Amino acid sequence: MAKPARARAPRPKPPQQRASARRLLGLGGLGVAAAAYVGVDYLRHLSPAWHGRLQPALWAALALAAAARAPFYRHWSAELRAALPFLGSIAFMLAAFLCEAISVRFVSAVMGLHWHRTAAPLPDTGQWLLLSLNEKLPQSVVDLLRAHVITLHHYLMLFIMLGFSVLFDCIKAPGLGIATRYMFTMAIGRVLRTITFIATILPSARPWCAAARYQIPQHPHPWAQKYYVPYASDSNAIRRVITHDMAYAAVQAYPEEYRPDWGHMSFLVDILRPTPGEGPSWYHLLKKASGGCNDLMYSGHMLVAVLTAMAWTEAYGGWISVAIWLLVLHSAQREVRERHHYSVDCVAAIYVGILLWRMTGFIWSARDLTRARRLAKLEEIQSRLVHAAKDSDIDEVRGLLKEVELAGQEKQGFSQRAILTFAAGTIIFTVSCVLIAFTMTSDG
Repeated sequence: MAKPARARAPRPKPPQQRASARRLLGLGGLGVAAAAYVGVDYLRHLSPAWHGRLQPALWAALALAAAARAPFYRHWSAELRAALPFLGSIAFMLAAFLCEAISVRFVSAVMGLHWHRTAAPLPDTGQWLLLSLNEKLPQSVVDLLRAHVITLHHYLMLFIMLGFSVLFDCIKAPGLGIATRYMFTMAIGRVLRTITFIATILPSARPWCAAARYQIPQHPHPWAQKYYVPYASDSNAIRRVITHDMAYAAVQAYPEEYRPDWGHMSFLVDILRPTPGEGPSWYHLLKKASGGCNDLMYSGHMLVAVLTAMAWTEAYGGWISVAIWLLVLHSAQREVRERHHYSVDCVAAIYVGILLWRMTGFIWSARDLTRARRLAKLEEIQSRLVHAAKDSDIDEVRGLLKEVELAGQEKQGFSQRAILTFAAGTIIFTVSCVLIAFTMTSDG
């Protein structure tokens, strides 16, 4: 009598197919979430009432999704190992921002307010091109180019969404790894930017900016009085100082510099040039540095935008990365159109951001190192696996395959309590950083 056929259990999908399925689901979900955030936030210009309703709902949905997924995240031990480099990158970035703020104030104050009012903006062919296109393109296209579709805080939020997507296996773990690379690259870019704009002081494309934003002396700094002012417009004087390579002109009579008592930080008085009406604290003065009123080459806003686009391109890819690059180009032309920067600042920021991101791939990379370790282990035991298969030694084959599987697994090395404590602290710390970043960049 024939035995009844057993119902076959469904064959489990190979790891590659499961990963592909997660990738396919993540590709739609994360891309739609990113596009929804930018689109809903733009409603503040089109329909403030709908913006007030939809934005809190979107925020709540994203927060609940992340909170619901966090307990099931499988890579907290990898996140814990990445915590120290992450904190180090934060310290480096904050130090770079402090150095940049001091330098922004210096280049804004060194020439005095009169120079800002009278210095003519540099000729910018990019600005000429955009003005000419306004005359030729349809008005609807011009309105789209002028629209504030995306600003600085949008790029920060897009990167934060990319980092949190590691909870859903959309990008490679650890999420703190890509955050470390982002902030470390940002810090290097800020340091290079500071060196660039402090090396040569360029006039702003907005001559009224300094008078509206700063309380700086009318006259130039004593350094500029001695080394620049006497040779600024007289070609013979310039020729003579080049020939002798020495400053020779007598300094004219200028008002005395105001020198408050800042204690151990009094060395900053010569750099920041405070005035009596700006408060007694050097820190209070630096908070007013903002984006500066000279042309600061290259654009810091564009650097943030390019690094965000590079992170999405490497870690995620797909149509949303193409869309982000289009938004980067839109932001670049708007920076030039609104005369926040010259065209060269945006062009330089784009290629500097791309090159810096490529150079810091040693910190975090989207390449699957787990797969590489498994392949290396498989190559190592290949001959033993072939012999075991020939001998029909199933137990030996299973043992060898187990070694391959273990080679790709993460090392734990931490207690469950430590991992849970770290997970809770990471979520709280990250949310706090998001709120601080949005508060400080609320003006774009």
